[in-house]
Order: sequence, then structure tokens, then C-alpha cells
Amino acid sequence: MHYKTRISDAEIRRKLNISGGLLIHGPKACGKTESAKQFAKSILQVDQSPQVPLLMETAPQRLLNGARPRLIDEWQEEPKLWNYIRHEIDERRSSGQFILTGSANPEETIKMHSGAGRFTFVDMRTMSWQELGHSTGKVSLKDLFEGKPISVEDEPTELEFIVEKLVIGGFPGLINKKVHQAIELNRAYIKLLAEVDMSRVSNLRRDPVNVRNLLRSLARNTTTTVDITTLSRDIHENEKAELSRPTIYDYLDALNRLMIIEDQPAWSAHIRSAATLRKAAKRHFTDVGLAVAALGLNEKALLNNLNFTGFLFESLVTHDLRVYAQANDAEVYHYRDSYDTEVDAIVQKHNGDWMAFEVKLGTGQIDEAAKKLLAFAANVNTKKTKAPKALNIITGTGISFTRNDGVNVIALSSLGA
Repeated sequence: MHYKTRISDAEIRRKLNISGGLLIHGPKACGKTESAKQFAKSILQVDQSPQVPLLMETAPQRLLNGARPRLIDEWQEEPKLWNYIRHEIDERRSSGQFILTGSANPEETIKMHSGAGRFTFVDMRTMSWQELGHSTGKVSLKDLFEGKPISVEDEPTELEFIVEKLVIGGFPGLINKKVHQAIELNRAYIKLLAEVDMSRVSNLRRDPVNVRNLLRSLARNTTTTVDITTLSRDIHENEKAELSRPTIYDYLDALNRLMIIEDQPAWSAHIRSAATLRKAAKRHFTDVGLAVAALGLNEKALLNNLNFTGFLFESLVTHDLRVYAQANDAEVYHYRDSYDTEVDAIVQKHNGDWMAFEVKLGTGQIDEAAKKLLAFAANVNTKKTKAPKALNIITGTGISFTRNDGVNVIALSSLGA
């Protein structure tokens, strides 16, 4: 299959030129290995080669022999490789020697040197709408950070199209798959996660039924700041099952190690009012298609419950904002305070520049969202926190333009890096 260019390719290329080792990490099947192959000159597939365990015991250095950059795929299957690679980088003192890819983080009990000064890192996610070709990318985060007004007339996106793409998700292996095929593959992903991966990640057996109960609860509460107690109660009420707080903590830790869930941290800023900032993170699946699969839903179910579909759409937008933000040296947060003022996403660069985003599936709430964003921005203490570079509303349908009050309205089908 022809390689589909990823936004992270530029970051991989740049970081290979400045460090001896590059670690690409992301969930299973998100495309890490295929991207790494575009840059590697030789490959060691740790999880597939039967010689690896033997050589690890007898001659581990031989595993590192090969043309550089050498790709060490699924390196976490043999965590001791990390330190051998680190020493090899020290010996050679040159950039672009190794690319490591992994779909799980090793246990904290594994002793590894931090790799500081030797490794750089690239987070990889499933494919964004721009990468999949669903978005033209005419409205880029780069331009928004520069404060440029927008006026783009891309074709409006139908609700049915959005729902279809929510169900399919963004795994590269689903490109050109029909909806019913994607549903089956995403449900198989969830099944293997519950029955195999959750136990294998720590060599500790976890009950697949309880794993699925937790996954369904997380899916029902996607894009919310639901805490452990609420998850436990939700599982009791909706699954008629009991899952203790320690078990939930343990399962969430494993899901984080497998990069199946990715929390959206709270934004910290100086505000004028006496409100207290909330610190709880929002919970998301790494790909919205997995949330749909965990609940066993299809297009018809989402069209019949547009309120829940709105939460899924917000999770999709957050995912894409993360991809585009990473290309702009930025990260994605959310805002909530004790006065119940909320902002769906804050995209902030490491230099402090930031933008605010509200997410609306349709266009009927644009005026209300704009008013909310303007009031929020007015409450930010600009003597201590920079003024926003832009205030934005991302919609599922419609055109992209800058309103008279300065708030940008952006169709997801126009948004890009």
C-alpha cells in the first residue's frame, strides 16, 4: 500500500538530525512502524524475530548491527535494549543512529537511564482529518497563531459524513474500508485489548469482562472530567457490576501504558475573577472510533442520539487539534473553573502564546459560543497571562470565516496544521 504522508514526518526528520536516538511512541496500529520505515536503513523487529531472546542473553550488541538509522521496532519487548542503545550512541557520537518504536511504555520497575541528551521523542496518534484527506487544511493553526483573519468556502460537510467518520476513526489500516468493515475491525481491537493486551502489558492477568466494563464507562463519559468514584458508580449502574477503586486505578494505568486513553490536562492561567481553577483532566480515547466500538454503536445509533454524538465530535476535534498543535510546538488543554465557566480546548505554545476553542457539532449555537469565548477572554488577567492570539469555534458543518466580533468560525473540514 502506498505510504500516506503524516504531519509528524517533518518532526521525525528534524529530530533525527539533532539526536542519536529517536523514540516514536503511540498506540498499536497508529502507523509508527510505517512512518519509521520511510527513514530507516535497516530494521530489527523485536517482537517477531525468534533470535532476539537468545542474542539478548549471549550477544546483545549484534542486535544493533546494521545500516543507520536502524529501526528497533517494538523495543519495549526487550527493555534492556534501551541501555545498550544508549551506550552505542555515546560511542559513535553522531545523530540519526537509531529509531525506536513502541506501542506500550515499559513498566516503571524496569531500570533505564533517562536518555537525556541522547534521545528525542515523537508522539504519534491515529490519523487526523487533514492526513486522511477529509480536511483541506486551508485554515492552519500556524496562521491562527499569527492572528490572520480567515475566509474559506470549502464544501459544507453533511452530518451523515461526520457520523460515518466518527464510527470509522483514524487508524491507517481502515483507509478505504467500508463502514461495516471498520466497525468489525475496531470491535476486534477492543476485544484483543480486553482479552490479551491488558494482561500482557504487565504480565498480570486482568479480567476481560471488567476491562470491557471500564472501557464502556470511559466511552460513555468521553470528554468529561469524570473521577474514579464516578466511574465506579457508572459501572455499577450501567453494567450491573462492581469494580473497586484500586482495580480502576490499575486498569487506567495499564490503558495509559498502552496509550489507549489520553487525558486532556487542565489549563492554568491568571484570571480576574475570584473563581478557582479546576485541575481535573478530561478523559478521551486515543481514537474516537474505539469509543464507538467499546459501546457497540453504529451510524444509526449516533444519528439517533446527537447529544452524545456531540461529545464524540468534541473528542475527535481534540484529537486533531493535538496533531496540529504538535506540529506548531504547542499542547492542548481545557479550562474549567468553580463558576462553571468552561472552554473545550486551549492550545498553548511553549512560549506562552495561546488560543481558545469551543466545539459545536452544528451551527445553531455559534452566537452563544462566541459570547462565551469573549467573556472568558475578558476575564483573563493579561498582566500575568498573555492575551489570546485567537478565539475560535470549530463546527462540523458550514463555512469558515471571521465574525465581526473577531471570533473565528472554522469547519473541521478546513482545519489543519
